[in-house]
Amino acid sequence: MIDIKGIKKSFGSLEVLKGIDLHINRGEVVSIVGPSGAGKTTLLQIIGTLDKPDAGTVYVDSVDVTSLSQRKLSDFRNRHIGFVFQFHQLLPEFTAIENIMIPAYIAGTSNKASRQRAEELLRFMGLSDRANHKPNELSGGEKQRVAVARALVNNPAVILADEPSGSLDSKNKEELHQLFFDLRDKFGQTFVIVTHDEHLASITDRTIQMRDGLLVLPEDYTNEAVTQPQ
Repeated sequence: MIDIKGIKKSFGSLEVLKGIDLHINRGEVVSIVGPSGAGKTTLLQIIGTLDKPDAGTVYVDSVDVTSLSQRKLSDFRNRHIGFVFQFHQLLPEFTAIENIMIPAYIAGTSNKASRQRAEELLRFMGLSDRANHKPNELSGGEKQRVAVARALVNNPAVILADEPSGSLDSKNKEELHQLFFDLRDKFGQTFVIVTHDEHLASITDRTIQMRDGLLVLPEDYTNEAVTQPQ
């Protein structure tokens, strides 16, 4: 599903990624953990085509995204990759259902089909009664579930999440974490999640640990929550 080979990335004289090789299977829920500055978010942004590596290749759903033109890259990102951020990034002037529909509009989906898909996702999230509420009328947990629904509206192959539960209280964290697995089981998406949340890392199918721009080899793991792939 995702194949990463020899990824390197520097910002000026700072080498952030020093040669990353990683394979993620279709339907896996994978967490990426490590101290601040380890390169986790940079790696996630490269997988999500928001940034380009200095060297190496990234295949997502059998497509070498590092070789695509900017126009083709934008289209691929819209159709094949969904994003969930720590802070929901909903547009305040639009309702919940309108926020969810925006990526479908960008993809050229009809209004009717976009609304039907958004309504399906709202039902799955238990938010049908909040469809016409704007973000300032939603709780933190509701906003994040709307953001997840927006990420799913185009039925992408992979969802990339950067500290998705970092701004939530304990109850909403647990509900969001369970939601990722429910969505994987229902819709078959692959999830790659950058997190500092030890509980979330411990329940994912596989945990990838990073340190100083490199993946930590299994024999070097010091975090008991980190598990080897099955």
